[in-house]
This record gives sequence, C-alpha cells and structure tokens, in this order.
Amino acid sequence: MVPPVASIINFDHPSIKTPQDPVIDQLSLSDEVLIRHNAPAPTLYEDGLLEKGTLISSTGALMAYSGKKTGRSPKDKRIVDEETSSEHIWWGPVNKKVDELTWKISRSRALDYLRTREKLFVVDAYAGWDPRYRIKVRIICARAYHALFMTNMLIRPTEEELANFGEPDFTIYNAGQFPANVHTKGMTSATSVEINFKDMEMVILGTEYAGEMKKGIFTVMFYLMPIRHKVLTLHSSCNQGTETGDVTLFFGLSGTGKTTLSADPNRKLIGDDEHCWSDNGVFNIEGGCYAKCLDLSAEKEPEIFNSIKFGAILENAIYDPLTKVVDYNNASITENTRCAYPIEFIPSAKIPCLADTHPSNIILLTCDASGVLPPVSKLDNSQVMYHFISGYTSKMAGTEEGVTEPQATFSACFGQPFLVLHPMKYAQQLSDKISQHNANAWLLNTGWVGASAARGGKRCPLKYTRAILDAIHSGELNKVEYENFPTFNLKVPKSCPGVPAEILNPTNAWTEGEASFAKEVTGLATKFVENFKKYSDQATTEVKAAGPVV
Repeated sequence: MVPPVASIINFDHPSIKTPQDPVIDQLSLSDEVLIRHNAPAPTLYEDGLLEKGTLISSTGALMAYSGKKTGRSPKDKRIVDEETSSEHIWWGPVNKKVDELTWKISRSRALDYLRTREKLFVVDAYAGWDPRYRIKVRIICARAYHALFMTNMLIRPTEEELANFGEPDFTIYNAGQFPANVHTKGMTSATSVEINFKDMEMVILGTEYAGEMKKGIFTVMFYLMPIRHKVLTLHSSCNQGTETGDVTLFFGLSGTGKTTLSADPNRKLIGDDEHCWSDNGVFNIEGGCYAKCLDLSAEKEPEIFNSIKFGAILENAIYDPLTKVVDYNNASITENTRCAYPIEFIPSAKIPCLADTHPSNIILLTCDASGVLPPVSKLDNSQVMYHFISGYTSKMAGTEEGVTEPQATFSACFGQPFLVLHPMKYAQQLSDKISQHNANAWLLNTGWVGASAARGGKRCPLKYTRAILDAIHSGELNKVEYENFPTFNLKVPKSCPGVPAEILNPTNAWTEGEASFAKEVTGLATKFVENFKKYSDQATTEVKAAGPVV
C-alpha cells in the first residue's frame, strides 16, 4: 500500500524547511504555507509530478511544459526608471522604461499571487564562480519545475555556505502563472518581466517560460559587473586547453556553432553561454547548461544527449505516450525545446568553472548564408569592436515563424536582448582586455562557401572549421601568409593545415562568376553599414573605419 503523502515527506531534512523559514517573514506568509527551501532533486520530482503535464522521460529527466510561452518575451521585458541606474542604461527597444508606480503594482500583484499558494519553492544559490565577484540570488516561485531549473542553472552552495547564506543580493519573484494587469501604465500584454536595480529585484508575470529567470540574472550581471567591478560580462562559451592551459572565448548567435565548437574533447569546458572576464581571468556565471534539443542525437552531440538524465529538466518536448521516449525531431510544440542540467553532467567540464589565466584567443562566430565572408579572418582591435558590436549571422529558414529563406540578422555584442549599457561600452572593455593580454582575435564563418545557401552553396564542413580552430590553438595560423579580402578589408590566410586553400578566400571559392560575387558582397556590406548607423554616435573614428567600404 502507498503511504499517505504526509508520511513520506521528511520535514526534518535540512533542505526542506518547516514554516519557520525566513521567507515566511519576507513575504508575510501565513504559517500554513509549506516552503521547499533548496529542496533536492528527488523532492522536486515528487512535487513536480503533481503539476499538470509533468512526467519522467525514459532517461530519467523531468519533462515539464511552460504553457503558452515557449520562449522569452523580449517585448515585455522592462527596467525600472529610477535615480540610481537610469543614467547608465541604454534606453530604447531593448531596455524599455517602466516607472516606479507600475513596478510597485506589478510587484504587489506577484507577491499577492504567491501568498495564495499552499506550497512555495525557494532556491538560494550563486551567480558567478569567482567568490570575489559572485552574487547571492534567491528565487521564490510556485512551480517545482522552476525551482529545479534554477537549482541546475545557478551555482549550488555547499551546506556550510547555505547555512551562512544570509540575505540575497538579488531576488526573483516568479508568479508566471498569474497575468500582469494590462490596464497598468506601460503594459502592452498580460506578460511582464521587470527588473529594479535599486531594489535588486525581478518580477515575472504572465509567462512560465523558465529561461526568463536565467536571462534575468544574465541581464543583472551585464549591469552589475561593469558598473561595480569593471568586470566584462560576455555572452560566450569558453574552454581551456588541457595541456597548454590556454583559454578561448567563443561568441556567436544561435546556429553558429558556439556550443558545438567549445565542446572539444581535447579541451576543458568552462561554460557554454555566460561568462565574465575580470583582472584575474575568466569565470562562468552559471552552474549549469541550457541546451537546445531540436534534432539532438547521441551521434551529433553525445555529451548533451547523455546529460538528459535524472536531475535534468526537459522543457516542451514531444514523447511517446507509452515508453516516454523523447522525439527530438518533433517541433510541433516549439523549435525551442531545451534541457537544463548541472554542468558537472558534462564529462569535460572544468570544476570550478573558472580559469586564472586570460584568454589567448577570441573567436567571433558567424554563419553567413550569403557565402561572402571567409571561413576565417584575423582581426585587429578596431575590427574586433566593429564586428562585436555588429554581431552578424544569418537567421535560417524555419527558426522563426514566417522565415522561409535565410535572413541577415544583427545582435549587438552577440547578446543584444540582455545588454543594459550601450554596446560600445562592452566593446571598449573587450578591446582593452585584448590589448592588455595580447590575445588574438578571429572571425570564423561556419556558413556557406562557393555560393549562397539560396543558390546551391555548401556549408563549410565541420571538419575544416575544427581544423582551423586547431591551427589557431596550436599557433600555426599566426605563422602563415595573409592577403586582403576587399570591401570588408579582412586579413585572410593563404593556407591553413588541413583545409583546402581554395576555400579560404571566397573570391577563389565562388562558382557563379565575378558579377554575381560582387553583387553578394555589396549587398551584405550594405546591410552591415546600415545596421551600424544606430551605434555610430558613440563609436570612434577607428571603429567606424573598420567596417566594410561600399
């Protein structure tokens, strides 16, 4: 016989608090509310399975659904316009203003909803692996799925650290099941994600998509680290050589190969998405990975595939109703199917996730569907700033509704939705650090060669991209002869070990005639120039001159 629920809950477990939990006072909760405070995965599984649509996959991951919202809602993200931070913020389409009265209404609405729950989940954890810069984060939410997600994505305290955690530096109130008040000033929908840098709090209403919490913390680090510590926050992956100890940063938007290329069996993974570069080296912000799962297979991405096991959260996946085997090729709910798991699930992870040496190589990744950009180019400092601010890649067909052919897209600093300061400020910091530590910088195109994707070109084989990376890491690519690639004025190597010389320069690789190539080059260069106009008011003469000349 199955015992009653009350008898199988161990209220004496140190991570499952009784109603004397300090969060009771923080939220003015009644004594009847049960608080799960830093509960372990098995307990969160038990609670999660009580939520509608939550199941266990055939490999042991907890499968959950985020409801109507299956991705972030950037148009509903707002920052409170208040006196301590307003002068620093890059106001505009990325950072929308909300006044303090609206913030108070949204915060009260979220807390009122949380107070109605019979059970709440609290996660206390860290953001940032370097103890000198880490911040203490508290998440208060009403779904076990959200608690397990953030337990995986943040850095888990030791028992001693948890006992001495004290007050958090930043708190997230996730009331995503409850809508925002659409009649409140500034609201455009029932969804609102609001950050207050004076109160160091975040409120989530009207969306249950877990990634809002992860990226909310990332946004906070984009503000706090440069302002408080002069530490550079970066949307990048990072790995380190197992023998040489050299560190490489990889920047790139979705589909450029950031995760794939940083997962190198000959190098240690420091992190796959969010990092900071301080005077002491590089550290990961997160304690976990949030991997895209569409078309995932054991053959293509074995480390990610094998991490989807007990303790992981699998989000918005389609599965066999009998066997619970996940169909990773099915995008009928969303193409943004994801899994969140602790970084120690990756065998090559470097724990703790930091390096006390500075990057030797900076890789800016792009996936150019026009076939114009070279597979690899060496960048000087002004070019690094220009291409970092531009953040170019091609959005491929099928990635968003209505996208039927490749489209050029630009995202400042390869992470525009999360930037708080003007992109030039981050670009200048990056340039200064590259100069200070004599790092090499490269533009890697993992896209098409020979012709555009629309006209039958072929994507640069992964084996050639990996060979280029090997030559960068070994230093061989610094020793070869270079030539200039016109219009974009990029330095292109004439040779690279393991790569056919004819594909290194797009002029030589093009198969459709000089006129066709010139048209594609001019078309892409024009898009770069038009995009950069929005940043040129704060760009130096050298940076503006580093772009293509049409």
